[in-house]
Amino acid sequence: MSSDPWGRVDETGTVYVRTADGEQVVGSWAAGSPEEALAYFERKYEGLVVEIGLLEKRVQTTDLSAKDAQTAIGHIREQVDAHHAVGDLAALRTRLDELVRKVESRREERKAQRAKQSDEARKAKEELVAEAEQLAASDQWRVAGERLRALVDTWKGLPRLDRKSDDELWHRFSHARSAFSKRRKAHFAQLDSQREDARRVKERLVVEAEALSGSTDWGTTAARYRDLMADWKAAGRAQREHEDDLWNRFRGAQDVFFAARSSVFAERDVEQGENLKLKEALADEAEQILPVRDLKSARAAFRSVNERWEAVGHVPRDARGKVEGRMQAVERAIQEAEEAEWRRTNPEARARAAGLTGQLQAAVDKLRDQAGQARAQGNNSRADKLERELEGRQALLDQALKGLEEFGG
Repeated sequence: MSSDPWGRVDETGTVYVRTADGEQVVGSWAAGSPEEALAYFERKYEGLVVEIGLLEKRVQTTDLSAKDAQTAIGHIREQVDAHHAVGDLAALRTRLDELVRKVESRREERKAQRAKQSDEARKAKEELVAEAEQLAASDQWRVAGERLRALVDTWKGLPRLDRKSDDELWHRFSHARSAFSKRRKAHFAQLDSQREDARRVKERLVVEAEALSGSTDWGTTAARYRDLMADWKAAGRAQREHEDDLWNRFRGAQDVFFAARSSVFAERDVEQGENLKLKEALADEAEQILPVRDLKSARAAFRSVNERWEAVGHVPRDARGKVEGRMQAVERAIQEAEEAEWRRTNPEARARAAGLTGQLQAAVDKLRDQAGQARAQGNNSRADKLERELEGRQALLDQALKGLEEFGG
């Protein structure tokens, strides 16, 4: 017979474990020595110790659910209660009981956390609804439309509430968006109608302008072209797909007439040559404004040059495109500077960029921590996976930070 502090093997090969309730049969051993029998069942005990230790670590360091933890605890407890190992089984039960308390404690903590998250989500959704209802009355169609789309993305990122509350808030949110869309649709329908009216008016003006292009009644026809231009400006813009074509035809008809008049009145060539010199000088002056460093000063300087430009008469037709193109290039540069300033100071775009950067930074930090923990625990496969995901998030963060710099920080 062989024994140790926690068990023994009798002469029949039966293995016993000592407990507070007396000896319990562990099993029987037919092959080998009694010492080998005890060693075998002691190794089973050590296996249970290792299994409990791993479960304790999972409960402490991972997001293992309470249900899964209880299932694992029950599985180990069944093995302990079955007395199929030699060792301090009471100590194992004590550790399992403590583990149950920890799991229950974490369950309560998570329950409280979910309740807090639900309250925060409710407040966030109520704020989104309030803002959407304000935007529903806005006439800033582009800005308000973009903001409403951003609110939808924000809504999608929030947790769901209980079904009744979530449905009620979503109904209000959706109603606000629908009301805005309905008003915007009506606005652009009216605008389309106005542009269609403008198209019909401009087509009539083009027909008359083309009919006048061959006239040799220089004074009367020139005056009529001025009237037609006034009517053109008063008509408003037609649809984009028609506006440029109609304008090219209208302007082309005028060009034909005025070119013919210029050829007849050759004496005006000298005047137009002088005008060209004046406009080239003004274009030189305008180009000195670039590059734009002070937007306010640049606008004022260009306005001054342009007023003098408008006061100068016609220039030779073959030089008009080049000299006007120089002025237009300066004007475009100023407009681009204005647009860049607007983008840089746009608080909504800056806030979205800053919010995205913050979210990405938090995700990168979290992934880095998780990868480090997995590597420390020897779970290299999970660590490699997390590090690959980290690389992708870091690339997005770098891109977001670069975009944020364009807003001045």
